[in-house]
This record gives sequence, structure tokens and C-alpha cells, in this order.
Amino acid sequence: MEALRSIPTAGYFERSEVSNSDLTALKELLHPRPMFGDREAAFRFGTLVDAIITEPERVNYYQYTVDDVQYTEDEFRHAQEMYRALRAEARRDPFLAKVLEVADTQKVMVNKDQTIEYGEFSFTLDTRCKWDWWLSFGNIGFGGDLKTVSASTQSEFDDALDFFDWDRSRAWYMDIARSDRDFIYAISKRNGCIFKKLINRDDDIYRRGRAKYEELAFQYWCLNL
Repeated sequence: MEALRSIPTAGYFERSEVSNSDLTALKELLHPRPMFGDREAAFRFGTLVDAIITEPERVNYYQYTVDDVQYTEDEFRHAQEMYRALRAEARRDPFLAKVLEVADTQKVMVNKDQTIEYGEFSFTLDTRCKWDWWLSFGNIGFGGDLKTVSASTQSEFDDALDFFDWDRSRAWYMDIARSDRDFIYAISKRNGCIFKKLINRDDDIYRRGRAKYEELAFQYWCLNL
């Protein structure tokens, strides 16, 4: 049995365990493809929205900063409009309301010697993840992810889920935590629409995502022998 434990968030990105971001970096190295739009700008703005919703203690509304990163007043206004859209959706969605009310945020998990299978071959990696939201129910729990997206329709969001490998990240997180459920809430940067995806172990999204991460994890393991 793997050694699963929660750890403090400080120093998360300096840790040596393999993260989903490490798998993404490996995929981009092995299979480069054209990227559309300004990815750094999208990540920067997503960090602002994430912080306002899940880590408000990092946000300075007077200086328009998150930690030591400077934003503009317009960026803050846009991010707050998206947060208000999420809160409005929570009035119609009891599950989202419960997530915003009780979930632990930015919860880090480390899984030592996690067993991964690729085809008929088994190997182990030390793995880690950081949940945007984590819900605990006694000895069981499950979590989910918050996204900011350019999609303006549910169909566009569904396409983005596959294109950006969010299915892979959800399967990766689920298997680190040994959870059987997962969810994504995404806020459109274009029109403020809220998109929702519920994921269960062994459904199509989970199986597709697991196949993606197993192949990349095997390649990562081979390169680090």
C-alpha cells in the first residue's frame, strides 16, 4: 500500500515527487504542438482568479497584487466579476454551494511509491498533487478543480477538457488520493458562464485520463532510471 499523506502547501513546487505538471512538461518535450494564444498570460490571470476564490489571504485588493505579482485594476475587476458569476451559480447549484462553504482549499497530497501500470508492466513513482477543493467525509473524501476558460459554450468546454488534458489531471489526482469521484467547475472569461463536469471512477473521462497519464508516467520513469 502506498504511503499517502497530506503536507503543507509551502514549498510545493520545489518538491521532488512527480506532479501532473511534470507530465505536461514531458509531453510538450516529446510531442510539441502549436499553442494558441498567450499561455503565460492565461496562467497569470488564472492564478489571480484561483487566489481570489481559494486563497483570499494572498490577495491585496488595495495594491492589486497576489503575493508579489502585480495586476491591473481591470484584471482585478474582471476576476471579481467571474467570482460573482460563480457565487451566483452556487445559488442554483447546491453542490457548488457546499463546495464553496466547506471544502478545504489548496490541499497538498503526497503518495510515496505509488504503483502505476502501463500495459502489463508495473512500476512505482513518488507522486504529488494540490487540490483546489477537497471534501472530507470521515475516512473518505474527494476533490475537484477550478478552471478559467476561454470556452463560451458547454461543447467548447468539453473539447477543451480533452485538448488541455484536464481528464489526465483528474485521473492523476483521483489515483493519488484513491478517491472515486471528482469534479471540475470552469468559469468562462468571455461571458461568465459556469461549466460543470462530474467524474466517477471508471467512467469515460477517468479511463481516458488514466490512459494518458500511464503512458507519460512510464516514459518519465524510463527517463529517470
